[in-house]
Amino acid sequence: MSEVKASFSIKNWSQDDQPREKLLSKGKAALSDAELVAILIGTGNKYESAVDLCKRMLASVDHNLSQLGKLSVNQLMAFKGIGEAKAITIAAAMELGRRRRGEEALEKHKIISSMSVFELMQPIIGELHHEEFWIVYLNNSNRVIQKSQLSKGGITGTLVDVRLVLKNALEYGATGLVLAHNHPSGTILPSEADKQITKKLKLAAQSLDIKVLDHLIITEKAYFSFADESLL
Repeated sequence: MSEVKASFSIKNWSQDDQPREKLLSKGKAALSDAELVAILIGTGNKYESAVDLCKRMLASVDHNLSQLGKLSVNQLMAFKGIGEAKAITIAAAMELGRRRRGEEALEKHKIISSMSVFELMQPIIGELHHEEFWIVYLNNSNRVIQKSQLSKGGITGTLVDVRLVLKNALEYGATGLVLAHNHPSGTILPSEADKQITKKLKLAAQSLDIKVLDHLIITEKAYFSFADESLL
């Protein structure tokens, strides 16, 4: 009987199957990042197991899952053993993780500070290679009603439609707005254009008794708050 049981031991499974069995027997928290990614791809190549392949992939991004999530399908396919299907699976899983972070932030978010805006928006725009401008619509308790992309542009800038912002605010019944956009360059200092659009939106919103509470410039790890810097 002991011999039969031994055959089901993790160490007797193929290397590609071991992470799946480990998850079943010990729970998902017991797995390393490489083992979790190995479950996604299923098999490695003829020279290395799925786990070893994933260890090599993670080593290439300094074992940073956020950096792994930035790799394109073509970049993932540069690893021997990662074809298009596996690359798409990894990219999709990374995107789901990013969206989950955003949803968790939205569920608990009452905007009480610039940091709470950063926690809400960084997973969405903080790591993009192009610029996007978003509006966070708030009720009179400063709870998030809706957040929506207003525009998407190139690395040099993006266009903002003030009329659309106010139209949406009225439809949502918002009494407050927070503006947020990213700087792909990594700099957090506002440009003159950033200052002008903030002023323009603030003045337009005031006529409808809607307050612009802040404008954040967001990068991967830092942010600039117009409210914190007394620029509103």
